Amino acid sequence: MGTVNIKKLRKAIDELDEKIVSTLNKRTKLAIKIGEIKDRFKKSVYSPEREQHIYNKLKKLNNGPLNNKTLSAVYREIMSGTIMLQRPIKVAYLGPEATFTHLASQKKFGAQVEYISMQSITDVFNEVERGSSDFGVVPVENSIEGAISHTLDMFVDSDLKICSEISLAIEHNLLAKCKISDIKKVYSKSQVFGQCRLWLECNLPGRPLMETTSTTKAAEIAAKEKNSAAIASSLAAQIYKVKIKAKSIEDFPHNVTRFLVIGKKEAGYTGRDKTSVLFSIKDRMGALHDMLTTFKNAKINLTKIESRPSKKKAWDYYFFVDMQGHIKEPRLRKALTNLEKKCHFLKIVGSYPQSA
Repeated sequence: MGTVNIKKLRKAIDELDEKIVSTLNKRTKLAIKIGEIKDRFKKSVYSPEREQHIYNKLKKLNNGPLNNKTLSAVYREIMSGTIMLQRPIKVAYLGPEATFTHLASQKKFGAQVEYISMQSITDVFNEVERGSSDFGVVPVENSIEGAISHTLDMFVDSDLKICSEISLAIEHNLLAKCKISDIKKVYSKSQVFGQCRLWLECNLPGRPLMETTSTTKAAEIAAKEKNSAAIASSLAAQIYKVKIKAKSIEDFPHNVTRFLVIGKKEAGYTGRDKTSVLFSIKDRMGALHDMLTTFKNAKINLTKIESRPSKKKAWDYYFFVDMQGHIKEPRLRKALTNLEKKCHFLKIVGSYPQSA
């Protein structure tokens, strides 16, 4: 009786699969037509605001048992494949392959687009500026270690815009081809060792910690060198065929890195957006206070403020500010107009959908 019921259920699933495949192809044909229209008007096939609208709609429609994370992952790949059928795009990222920036890129764009590994943050910006890649992905801040200053500095002279952001939980894993008890060396980046210090002291006391240029390089070494281990991502384990011996060995479980998607065009309004600006203040008493009061009076919530030396004049600084809202909102646009009157220089780096 049980076997008969399973056969009936599987037959029902097969029939549903036929409908799903047929519906997905119909959806894709419509998306391709939209892509053709966008191409005529020289618009990007990737639309951050449309992507966010789809994810929001899925959450409202979803009644389970699939959770929202799973459903979003499925649609990410559907949209990734559709984009490549509309017009293939290239995404440059801070490499090498299997780094967390690579993982963040895949989380945003899916597995179907073409990824280009770059050696530095500057290279990512240059790649997008000259049009060799459509978008770039760079880290901008970590919840434990703070801002990535190189990324912030690049926006001072670059005309590129932030068109989306990605929040990625950073999970460090111990990779090895031998038993944990047989490990004699551990390879990884110095920052990673610092983030996994307690686990290493408890589980691998006294083992030499060998610094590498990247976690990917560490995984590559662990794959070849006997009795060696690496601390790296699950993607690195997959690429270099090294087993994960221990998962999530970081000392702080809430280790999140924020990444930015950079491109040549701004994202549209979604209703749940963030705007990033940079400005330099006039050298007078209370100047910064006056700047921030502008946002307070307009009741605009600031989510981040970071100062960076201008590198053009001693004790001259730029300030990077993230705030809730989109540049198309009158209240925010008015506040920025008032701010511009009080400072030497103001640049809107981008308005974009806020990450979940």
